[in-house]
Amino acid sequence: MPEKRSALDQGERAQAEEMTGVKPSVIYEAIRAEGDHELSRSFGALWWSGVIAGVAISLSVVCMGFLKTVLPDAPWTPAVVSLGYPVGFLIVILGRMQLFTENTVTPILSLFFEPTGKNFFRTVRLWAIVFSANMTGCLLAAASLVFGHVVPARHFESILAISQHYGSATAIQHLAWGIPAGFLIASIVWIMPRMDSGGEVLAILILTYMIGLGGLSHVVAGSTEVFVLVLHGDLGPLAAVGSAILPAFLGNALGGTGMFAVLTYAQVREEV
Repeated sequence: MPEKRSALDQGERAQAEEMTGVKPSVIYEAIRAEGDHELSRSFGALWWSGVIAGVAISLSVVCMGFLKTVLPDAPWTPAVVSLGYPVGFLIVILGRMQLFTENTVTPILSLFFEPTGKNFFRTVRLWAIVFSANMTGCLLAAASLVFGHVVPARHFESILAISQHYGSATAIQHLAWGIPAGFLIASIVWIMPRMDSGGEVLAILILTYMIGLGGLSHVVAGSTEVFVLVLHGDLGPLAAVGSAILPAFLGNALGGTGMFAVLTYAQVREEV
């Protein structure tokens, strides 16, 4: 049989190929290259970026508190209050600051590609620096809220009420609720390379709004709430770490690395 040929000219075929979208292997390579860059950054660059990310993401609970203050107590109120949750994530992600939950997938794809001891220890180093920096930033933000009186008292009472709701969850609940939260943040990392700036904003808004609306556990944003409770005297430090921060950390890592990164690597493994 004679070979069938497309009736389109070369330019039209190029447009058709462009409309088919970016291959997953191309997205993987873009994220892997970014992961390589993050793994090679200096301690100071990672640390200060992580600290400012911890401070900035605390604006999520602050903005939720603002909305809670002015809204009535109604069944629909949580849906509107949760609109404040994406604020911190927009600043951190669009500002390319270091956020631990993004790093559950970005350097991991590089590690999967070249699973050497050197890359493993580079990944552990990155996680340790970024997570401790994020916690430092969240602690500074919480101290400013509790002792610095940086927001009016009526708004702080709303922030405290939101924090008490987060702090009342058990360790098992934070672990379980942290898994879908980690998966959602990892999915933002995966889809951003093929989006323009408007698409990035929309993706962050929708996916992080769902984390807030669903009451899921994000270890960094949630740590600000936990630290507010500790500094206000409503929660002990050991309980904060053992019942909230550590379980949410494990849940986010399981959702971002154990599920999302593994599954995305599986679909491109043969191609890369």
